[in-house]
Amino acid sequence: MKQGVFITFEGNDGAGKTTVCQEIYKQLQEQGYDVIYTREPGGSKIAEDIRGVLLDVENTKMDGRTEALLYAASRRQHLVEVVLPALEKKQIVLCDRFVDSSLAYQGVARGIGMDEVWSINQFAIDGCMPQKTLFFSVSMETGQKRMTLRGDKNRLDLEHDAFHQNVRKGYELLIEQNPDRIAVIDAEPELEVVVKNAMKVIHEVLVQYE
Repeated sequence: MKQGVFITFEGNDGAGKTTVCQEIYKQLQEQGYDVIYTREPGGSKIAEDIRGVLLDVENTKMDGRTEALLYAASRRQHLVEVVLPALEKKQIVLCDRFVDSSLAYQGVARGIGMDEVWSINQFAIDGCMPQKTLFFSVSMETGQKRMTLRGDKNRLDLEHDAFHQNVRKGYELLIEQNPDRIAVIDAEPELEVVVKNAMKVIHEVLVQYE
């Protein structure tokens, strides 16, 4: 690659984006690309420690702003330790969630405000944004069914339906505001079809940097 390529994966809980992201990582490796897979919150030791606090089902008293700040802190550490070094090596970075998650979950669903959460994250990411974001779209019903099948729900998975509906509204607003960066992938079909459609978008991005 002529330069590093940063691609993020977003979606409501239960959209299947993690499964798709990991399959795409595998296929790109098989195709000879220098690619890494990582996730948020987490991706490095310190960031994973913060993830543990954020998703612990016992932390029911966590304030919304505390939550937003912890996500931003985890994101900063992850960027410094994992994402930026990989991009400097001209690798492809596939990241399961990034700043759009904070804007949708904390900005809209928690009612903090997108501008406020964006301000916190501007400090954290210091201008580093993905070249492309894939949003995996499923109905609320499908998302809930998949979360139930997955089991082992975290603190955010256990939020009420209205919260997850507001997350979706946040993503819809982001898609409207960023039509060139965010590609919507229908995640209702079987995995093979979703991966194929996502790979088509990713290859269209990669060809620009080869």
